[in-house]
Amino acid sequence: MAEKDMTEKTLEAYNDVFADIINVLLFRGERLVKEDDLEDEAPRSMYKADGRLHEEERDVAKRWKDCDVRIALFGIENQTSPEPNMPVRVIGYDGAAYRGQLLQDKRKTKRCCPVVTVVLYFGYDKHWDQPLTLHDCFQVPEELKPYVNDYRINLFEIAWLSDEQLSMFRSDFKYVADYCIQLRKKNDYSGPSETVAAPKEDTISHYDEVFKLFTVMTGDARFEEAASEVRKEGGSRTVCEVLDRIEARGEARGHENTLLVSVKNLMKSTKWTAEQAMDALGISAAEQEKLKAKLNL
Repeated sequence: MAEKDMTEKTLEAYNDVFADIINVLLFRGERLVKEDDLEDEAPRSMYKADGRLHEEERDVAKRWKDCDVRIALFGIENQTSPEPNMPVRVIGYDGAAYRGQLLQDKRKTKRCCPVVTVVLYFGYDKHWDQPLTLHDCFQVPEELKPYVNDYRINLFEIAWLSDEQLSMFRSDFKYVADYCIQLRKKNDYSGPSETVAAPKEDTISHYDEVFKLFTVMTGDARFEEAASEVRKEGGSRTVCEVLDRIEARGEARGHENTLLVSVKNLMKSTKWTAEQAMDALGISAAEQEKLKAKLNL
């Protein structure tokens, strides 16, 4: 899961992808956050406790520069499986972010900026079934509830986004969301859905990151291999072109396997050599070389 998490972070760290996620999930598609208004924020927060220095790390963090209102910090946390202590983790991240602001402004003349953490859940085989609030993480006696501050996490289940939400994405994240949604609905992915409606000319901005993520999510190296071939050959860098390349390679392997079976059967029935059998079948010289490798000749 570490490789998947790192690949997700790499894609989300791009300002256009980060802004797109925030605008769709928090602002219902309204383009309030512009990619040029985002600055990278150090994902690590340092604080001192018990005489020792401690560190907490977010997945992705950005600072939103809105000169008319305030500066806000958005954080994204990625989850592929439900985490029972996520509210505890989030309150720790947010608390460290506020603490960091206080330490930066030693004169205490400025107010702290708001901190918003968004949790993206990429699981598709079941809904998130773990606590969404701090109170749900433990047993709180009714008499104490008024005195134990609660804390709610902002969780979004990517595989359960609506078609309307999916259609709002403009960045490469739409392909990731579409992939998760299709796996949930039909346990398969054969290309962009009608909701995404990616035309042949709809090229991917962050090409390598998208297909590395697809490779890690599926465990199928063909995504990255085919994407690399398209990039080297100067293709249009679309999801459709990569999937077409994967299909073509599959057909080529199927043709090669058929020839291999035919050669083996002919050798067995006639006692011919591999070369004789291939010549009799009219196999080209180039294909014969490939088959020889398969036959360990």
